[in-house]
Amino acid sequence: MYLADYHMHSRISPDAKYPMVEMAEAALRAGMDEICFTDHMEPVAWNGRDPIEFYDWDALSQEFAAAQAAVGDRIRLRLGIELGEAILDLPRTAGLMKGAPELDFMIGSTHILSERFDFVDMYFFHPKDEEEALLGITDYLALVKREAEWGQFDVLGHLTLPLRYLNENQGFHLSFDSFEAEVEDILRTAIRNGCGIELNTNRGNTPLPDEKWLRMYRDLGGEIITLGSDAHTPEFAGCVIRERQVLLRQCGFTKFCTFEKRRPIWHDL
Repeated sequence: MYLADYHMHSRISPDAKYPMVEMAEAALRAGMDEICFTDHMEPVAWNGRDPIEFYDWDALSQEFAAAQAAVGDRIRLRLGIELGEAILDLPRTAGLMKGAPELDFMIGSTHILSERFDFVDMYFFHPKDEEEALLGITDYLALVKREAEWGQFDVLGHLTLPLRYLNENQGFHLSFDSFEAEVEDILRTAIRNGCGIELNTNRGNTPLPDEKWLRMYRDLGGEIITLGSDAHTPEFAGCVIRERQVLLRQCGFTKFCTFEKRRPIWHDL
């Protein structure tokens, strides 16, 4: 069993504080064969309004080089990014990306809601009732559909992300079941554009997406899929990657992907 964690954050991300070396050492202890660092890069601040004028690609590259020097002979390291909120400012995204080093992998993701909800980050979205929560999910899926149509990434990140915050943090008991048509449309769009999805292990909680949507993706002909813990701290590096490989097999997958220079590499499950 080849074990790869393709969603990990280091202190380069504004919501993490550990150096890549520590995260890589933690992944080694978890038995990983390969990891990809996917630190955040967004064209706008997390309030959805203020444009980002500069991204420190040099800091990212230097951090990665230090990790390679320290542990690169013991675990395969890849350099990627999690590109969030790109569709809110595509020209600025393109401009920022011109300064990027050669990347192995890119996650496309959405974390905030639209102007209708004042561009709130979903972590801070506190709906007053289930009706408002479902409106928030509707808004989120409309943004993800635009992201899938854009399609300039390798996999679509944590498709059912709102459930992390609404269910796990706020005690709702929601699912995406009433959004089946929207999810299918997003998956068809991603497949058509040559993009895959990630199975985000969600640090051992409900996978994002879970079995129903993984099966739908597979039934629609989806093949490109990565696994990632979304670890921001060492304790979650490699979290339940083994168990989620079993889930993929149960959903009909026979292979999963890692990436090198934005090209998929296939591994048997």
